[in-house]
Amino acid sequence: MTTYDERASLSSLTATAERIRGAVEGVIEGKPEVVRLSLTVLLAEGHLLIEDVPGVGKTMLAKALARSIDCSVRRIQFTPDLLPSDITGVSVFDQQRRDFEFKPGAVFAQIVIGDEINRASPKTQSALLESMEERQVTVDGHTYELPSPFMVVATQNPVEMEGTYPLPEAQRDRFMARVSMGYPSPEAELRMLDVHGFVPPLDDLQPVAHAHEIVKLVEAVRTVHVAEAVRRYAVDLVTATRHHPDLRLGASPRATLHLVRAARAAAALAGREFVLPDDVQALAVAVLAHRLLPTAQAQLGRRSAEAAVLDILQRTPVPDPSAQAWRQARRL
Repeated sequence: MTTYDERASLSSLTATAERIRGAVEGVIEGKPEVVRLSLTVLLAEGHLLIEDVPGVGKTMLAKALARSIDCSVRRIQFTPDLLPSDITGVSVFDQQRRDFEFKPGAVFAQIVIGDEINRASPKTQSALLESMEERQVTVDGHTYELPSPFMVVATQNPVEMEGTYPLPEAQRDRFMARVSMGYPSPEAELRMLDVHGFVPPLDDLQPVAHAHEIVKLVEAVRTVHVAEAVRRYAVDLVTATRHHPDLRLGASPRATLHLVRAARAAAALAGREFVLPDDVQALAVAVLAHRLLPTAQAQLGRRSAEAAVLDILQRTPVPDPSAQAWRQARRL
């Protein structure tokens, strides 16, 4: 049975998420789906990769999401000469204390904005691996916990752009979802000229939620029920990526976990206390595609990883779509 406290938590989640969404959409014109996915990743305790060509608002989306929440924010501009210690921190010898003192790096914040992450070398990119997965940093044998909530929002230009490095597979796998901004519609671009033409809207953006609220909302998302049939459906989708003829690298078990967590957050944002197969389907491309590597034949045929995920969605049997079945499962 769903308790009153759980229903109240989901109601509070919807209201808080609506405030954040409204604040971010006041800065990012005409991209409601992108903003909603960003919120989904935040509440699912994931990390977001924003990929697109320069000038479409990738960094602005990351900054708007960070500024809408009253929490610590650090921005890292990734460059070819950036060192791993610039991200994680370094131990410095203190002459007065005659001992080493740890100086935290830029990753010690609740929201970390990694701008143009693929402009740094793979060695520097790998400095984020431990922090993104385990929410901690180990330097000189000492482990330091990161604050909660913790989210990395990274932007990157397409690999074929000059001066970029491809993200290592282990790095991509730690991002819960990838989103592409895309060009705005002509109407949205006209509104952008009116809004952005005089004063940058980020200057007027005020926090509409606190970090402790986000922590509570994350806990509320964890209470969302996922029926066994939906869990099996997510496993079937991920398993199919490992055998698809167009893919030489399928999705990992971590991808299955991320898909289910994101589906929980999406259901909560919709005001539901249970996950539907539709939630999984809607997030499959964003959560799975960036982890997959197409074969050489698929690349020659211009068949992308996104197309492979869509093909898998069409071929994989969907559980009974009746919402009543998921409600009944919730009561058991």
